[in-house]
Amino acid sequence: MIRYLTHNQIDTRRWDECIEQSPNALVYVWSWYLDVVHPGWEALVEDDYEAVMPLAGNKKFGINYLFQPFFTQKFGAFGKNEVKKEKIEAFLKAIPEKFKFADFRIDGIDGNHRNIELSLKQDYADIFENYNSNTKRNLSKAKKEDIEITEDAEPSVIIDLFRKNKGQEIKHWGDKEYERLLKLVEEAKKHEKCLVLGVKNNDNQTVAGAFFMISHNKIVFLFSGADESNKDSHALTFLIDFVIGKYSGTDKILDFEGSDNDGLARFYKGFGGEEKNYAGIRFNKTKGLTKLALKIFKKI
Repeated sequence: MIRYLTHNQIDTRRWDECIEQSPNALVYVWSWYLDVVHPGWEALVEDDYEAVMPLAGNKKFGINYLFQPFFTQKFGAFGKNEVKKEKIEAFLKAIPEKFKFADFRIDGIDGNHRNIELSLKQDYADIFENYNSNTKRNLSKAKKEDIEITEDAEPSVIIDLFRKNKGQEIKHWGDKEYERLLKLVEEAKKHEKCLVLGVKNNDNQTVAGAFFMISHNKIVFLFSGADESNKDSHALTFLIDFVIGKYSGTDKILDFEGSDNDGLARFYKGFGGEEKNYAGIRFNKTKGLTKLALKIFKKI
């Protein structure tokens, strides 16, 4: 039986035991991760935590709704044994009626969202052979620059790089979102689930950096920042190539995340990544929900 549990009813120890044993679990669904990205998260739980699904709910205009929190690409149903499509659909049907609107993404069902993933089972030389010509050319340029990787980069420096560059284009992100990201990285490091890498120039300045979340067989490229004035150094290409080299010959999969953007998808595919698809779940059970309300919900 699948039960709906409010936050204070969830046994996080048993929850994490289920996630630990799950063959397809994502880093986003550890209890400590959820505590940071959406304090008060709720859940659907089957029997004695044999399978679980997190729910990120909130209330606005008197309407209970479900959404996808920042820094989580998708959720899903995860169990001690492999959870197939039919079980995922059963979890979705068990979402309580109190939630009248939803817009979130889910793993395990094909859909209209795109992800790029790269298997790292092969040796580095074999993986490199599958880089496209543009990626190889940019990597060659990067190796001629006086830059180097640092594995003890300061997370706040990387976040500041993003804020001062690409972050200028994201108007709906404020201090709260960046503080949440920093807290998330610090928490993930405590659980040994995060790799923080930087790229420094010959003046010992960090010109690029990234956060990779590591859990189960996935290395998730969660976030990056780069100095746009140094883009000719191709520091992020250099950094991603370093990660590929570091984990090549293992059972890990490099999950590039964020690949609904065509430009990013092309960049990630340049490393030989393959396209995977997952579903978006959307419903509106409130007839009177106005267009204005819908727009506000989309921004949450």
